[in-house]
Amino acid sequence: MAEMNELTTIESHHEFESQPSSFQRRRISQWQQEKKNIGTTLSVLYAGVAIKRESEQELAVGIAIHDGTYNTDFSVHHICLSSSSSDEHQANAIEQYVSSSLEKFRHEHLCKILGAGLSVDLHNYSPRLASRLWRELDIVPMVFEVGMDLSPEAVEISHESHEWSIDEQADSMAMKCIMFFGPTQQPRLLLGFRNDVQVDSRHRTKLVAFDDYKNSVRDPTWRAVMKYVGDIKDRKLKIVYFSATPQGGGVALMRHALLRFLHLLGVDVQWYVPTPRQEVFRITKTNHNILQGVADPSVRATDEQLGKIKDWVKYNAERYWLAQGGPLLAPSKGGADVIIVDDPQMPEIIPLAKEADPNRPVIFRSHIEVRDDLVQEDGSAAQHVWRSMWKSIRLADVFISHPVRSFVPSDVKQDELGWMPATTDWLDGLNKSMRDWDIDYYLHYFNQECRNQIMPELAYPSRGYIAQIARFDPAKGIPDVITSFAKFRRNLLTGVPHDETPQLVICGHSSVDDPDGSLVFDETMDSIHKHFDDLKDDIIILRLGPSDQLLNAVISKASIILQLSTREGFEVKVSEALHKGKPVITTDAGGIPLQVTHGKNGFLVKRGDSDAVAKHLYELWTDVELYDSMCQYARENVSDEVHTVGNALSWLFLASSLAGGGTLKPNGRWINDMAREQAGEGYKEGEPRLPRHLST
Repeated sequence: MAEMNELTTIESHHEFESQPSSFQRRRISQWQQEKKNIGTTLSVLYAGVAIKRESEQELAVGIAIHDGTYNTDFSVHHICLSSSSSDEHQANAIEQYVSSSLEKFRHEHLCKILGAGLSVDLHNYSPRLASRLWRELDIVPMVFEVGMDLSPEAVEISHESHEWSIDEQADSMAMKCIMFFGPTQQPRLLLGFRNDVQVDSRHRTKLVAFDDYKNSVRDPTWRAVMKYVGDIKDRKLKIVYFSATPQGGGVALMRHALLRFLHLLGVDVQWYVPTPRQEVFRITKTNHNILQGVADPSVRATDEQLGKIKDWVKYNAERYWLAQGGPLLAPSKGGADVIIVDDPQMPEIIPLAKEADPNRPVIFRSHIEVRDDLVQEDGSAAQHVWRSMWKSIRLADVFISHPVRSFVPSDVKQDELGWMPATTDWLDGLNKSMRDWDIDYYLHYFNQECRNQIMPELAYPSRGYIAQIARFDPAKGIPDVITSFAKFRRNLLTGVPHDETPQLVICGHSSVDDPDGSLVFDETMDSIHKHFDDLKDDIIILRLGPSDQLLNAVISKASIILQLSTREGFEVKVSEALHKGKPVITTDAGGIPLQVTHGKNGFLVKRGDSDAVAKHLYELWTDVELYDSMCQYARENVSDEVHTVGNALSWLFLASSLAGGGTLKPNGRWINDMAREQAGEGYKEGEPRLPRHLST
């Protein structure tokens, strides 16, 4: 019997029996001490955890370990609770026991536990355990019923026909968890029969707890959010988002995070995407490039191509969203109270929604730069694309844009225009803090991908590195990144030993609606071999799969982050780097200058100015005092506006104001400002917020 404290003791009924490799443990320990390598391959495992009440003061806790094919180990302990212990103490005891047991197991057995299935009873008894596993051990926690979990009737039958032992319950939890992971060892993306995105495996995954969100923002932001949540829940409002893809791009990342948060608060919100069609994605990507001014001048979208986009949207609407029970039906017929079209690829949703109910509010959000100078040029390719889109967009009640005045064509009425930045989530896989054990796992996986793609390997921790995290897109300035790095290495670090110079990493996810990725990747590799052959062994170019923590690890250990976009919307990757205390060297494109304070948390340069980038790289690489001060300022001065909770505040305010016949005229104001003021929580002096000057 082991003591946890004076109120709790633990009795062992079955210990883990598998034997770890002592040789592997010694080798990893030696590598960590010498800092010559980022580790070795860890076995990928899954866990299942369940509890069973044995008596009034005694709980059995079973932990099963599974390798994806078969159960490999299990333990059973009884936690004996004092009659004087409170419910909170008992929950904490379970939480501490499970977390410490899994932490100990992974270190002793040199494994990475990707996911853990938790029984409903366990989750109800210790509701903070799930978020702790995610936060501290990087384990994806999922909650399941014991039994078949196919229907309420099946669960009832399974309980009646069989008394599940605690080890059987735990093993069942592990096997159910495995079912929700795909071949890439990432949780599967699920869609409903109406193409509604089933965020977090239909909310079985419990990454974040209520208090985690509350503690991630400042008090005025939280109080304002809760005011609008209360109003929307009291009025039983239904909010629906539409966008083009459920994964891969910035819109999808924001929506997964937003729906996770709003579901936890009990808000009725859903998100729909169309059935993918690659032919259409090629057209919409070309239109995106045309509107930004990065497409070849000879490229135009034909009327036939633009018609294919509209036909695609109409097909999906009629099949999924206008059928009985669909979200585009009028609210009186079960449809949504507020429609948000969150993607310039789908403006055709707007007239369909207005046809179903002319009085229902529809909000359109544009997350790309639309160059008004090109749109106003008679006969231009941009004018042709914009006019086709504008026929539908003009019917929306509110036009939301990134907070950059030059992004909005003059056709948009000032009183219908509101500003809202792109956002990220400090608590998700892209941004949360991770322990070195987990970071080493992902960086080792990164080097495996380097070998798979025949790329130089990352030499960290023996050498530092500079990184740009971005899709392989014509507007991301990748040629400028490589040129700037070459000038820094060739001209400014002369005489410095090679092992004291940094490497360069350029990597990012791809998106299903981004057909330019392969073309830009190939152009980049050709350029390196033609013009930078002397540096090719120190430049790592990777297209990565959909692992948020992998990108998190790359940013976490980078010395300096670059973002040299030539055209940009907002690019929240900048704020993600700043939040981790990384100085950023970036261009003055789009909304990036709203995030970087020149000389304090990074440097702003003109687009294409590789000499300035090289100079600032040298300053940050050689001036320790400057580097440390920038890291600290970056970490401490990120606004709530670029976090999911701040994003939710703006959307909740819009829905609350517009639903049920309400009116709202932003008149060129920041939605966040309006939401805070309406809630009686206006900004006070000293509270960080994004500058407002680019939207005036």
